[in-house]
Amino acid sequence: MEELGEQERAVLELVKANPFAGQQEIATMMGLARSTVAAHIVQLIQKGYILGRGYVLPATRRVACLGGAVFDRKYRALDPLVEDTSNPVQGSRTSGGVARNVTENLALLGTETSFISIIGNDEPGREILNHLRERGVDVSQVQISDKGRTAEYVALLESTGALRFGLADMAIFEEFQPAVLDRVWSHIGSATWIFADCNLPVETLEALIMRKRGSRAKLAIDAVSTPKVARLPKDLSGVDIIFMNIAEANAFLGWQMPASGASLDEACEAARALQAAGATEAVVTLGSTGVAVAAQDGIASFAAVQALPVDMTGAGDAMIAATLHRIISGDDIVRAARIGSLMGTLTTECTTSVHPALSAHFIEANLHRLQD
Repeated sequence: MEELGEQERAVLELVKANPFAGQQEIATMMGLARSTVAAHIVQLIQKGYILGRGYVLPATRRVACLGGAVFDRKYRALDPLVEDTSNPVQGSRTSGGVARNVTENLALLGTETSFISIIGNDEPGREILNHLRERGVDVSQVQISDKGRTAEYVALLESTGALRFGLADMAIFEEFQPAVLDRVWSHIGSATWIFADCNLPVETLEALIMRKRGSRAKLAIDAVSTPKVARLPKDLSGVDIIFMNIAEANAFLGWQMPASGASLDEACEAARALQAAGATEAVVTLGSTGVAVAAQDGIASFAAVQALPVDMTGAGDAMIAATLHRIISGDDIVRAARIGSLMGTLTTECTTSVHPALSAHFIEANLHRLQD
């Protein structure tokens, strides 16, 4: 509660003790004017410490996830792909999107989670919402568009499971303007953590970072892709954790360093540079090589957990979710990112973007795979 004034703290403590206390009652107890108490309550609402009328207190540990809700179609080649001809594939349809995947992973891990996005008034959108509801996710703040259709992503995978082409129809997210944040801010700002992906428009990401600076929540952002990393402001002040792979970090920093074959030392250098750009902490991933972390108390890196990959889709999203889950559970970012990296590996070993067996117990049962 570092950003609260002395009187704001006192008002909050009285509200916690009696959420049904009226403003005049609080004013009398504190020896203040009712108008002064009312002003403090407005500030507490804007900062996310209480939720609107009735002084409803926010959940002690909740992640609000903002960004992509996408209907995924995946086609995996049965043989090595050959250009300029028909290729036999095995197809599947599922819910996807970085923020949506992170949301589902968090919910399966047992973290209270809410999801804020924009979908079309169509069957794919309803399918996405129904699936998240079944996972126990709060989707009450999802906006339904009458103009756009639910975003769609088509992944063409090699027979090895590696992504060959990704085709994205994400036009609907241009409707996620700062006004959407204004409408649902009390819900977002009252979370313990806010997670956002760079499917959000430039102006919305900027507004989110600015608004977060006055709230109790911490903010984590994932770059999503090399083109979308350009949506981030060059000043990352206000971002508590930034997640990027090495190619995205190079693009953001304007470096010409080749991403292919990059070393952990180079990833550490990139993580340190992202921290210098304003992020409190930074996580830079190197695929099957490993992860670099710029923490508040120094730089660390570790090798990736060896895997028998089947499908790489969703691995980064699982890594982010498990990292945030472990931070909320009390781990420091380096330990959390190691376990996140393990979860990313485990996700590559199944055919779905979210591991069907995922739970906190599932991670605990696989901790032996971490290298000491």
